[in-house]
Amino acid sequence: MTIDELLVLVIEPSRVQRHIIVDALRALGITDIEEFDSATPALTRMRQVRPDVVMSSMHLPDMTGTALVSRMRESPELADITFLLVSSETHYRYLEPIRQAGAIAILPKPFNRTDLQRALQSTMTYIRDSQDGGDDELFEDMSVLLVDDSVLSRKFVRQILQAVGILRVIEANDGADALQALQRQKFDLVISDYNMPNIDGLELVEHIRQHSDQPTVPVMMITSEQNDSRLAAIQSAGVSALCSKPLSYEMLKQLIQQLVADHEL
Repeated sequence: MTIDELLVLVIEPSRVQRHIIVDALRALGITDIEEFDSATPALTRMRQVRPDVVMSSMHLPDMTGTALVSRMRESPELADITFLLVSSETHYRYLEPIRQAGAIAILPKPFNRTDLQRALQSTMTYIRDSQDGGDDELFEDMSVLLVDDSVLSRKFVRQILQAVGILRVIEANDGADALQALQRQKFDLVISDYNMPNIDGLELVEHIRQHSDQPTVPVMMITSEQNDSRLAAIQSAGVSALCSKPLSYEMLKQLIQQLVADHEL
């Protein structure tokens, strides 16, 4: 698939803003674009003709972008469609659920066309890998522990892992649940959220490194945390890689490849 083959649904109540987004897409060679000013008719259309990408504003007449992506992730036929938010919104209360649900990118208004192109290139890689079932033999026998208290976030990351070619995934809904899983079996990689109840990501990493029988297992931390001191504490605890939300498929794939390759050396 090439970028000009993508089908993109643009959901934006402002005609001017829709025009800007559509012009940017056309400048990248994309011609198959459908425009909507609200979410409900767009959801109906998605069920009729499956798009490759949904680009949406945060504040829509009938629901928020957060509600839209949540409905998509909860629907089996729409769950793995790439979602890209275009918004001037900066409030954590609005953006965090979008990150948790698995937006491939959050672009500001006005957005940089280079960032848009990068997000769409990542989308194409994800689609190709999903169709091929992953083509890297490195991942065939991998066993991954996925830790996150958000069901939507776990579902999104699991879809990414499946696209890469990783099928042996055990899920844990917090750090305490993860520690029990680590006692039951060995893993090639642990992917964990940071903010979780009971035992958070930092405590989980510290326990793995200091008290488990798998102290060298690669641990990737996925977080939307912005506090520098907390991020430094995570790195000091021995995390192998720190990945920010929203997730880039290509970056996540490269990180997994690197972590597994380094661990096998």
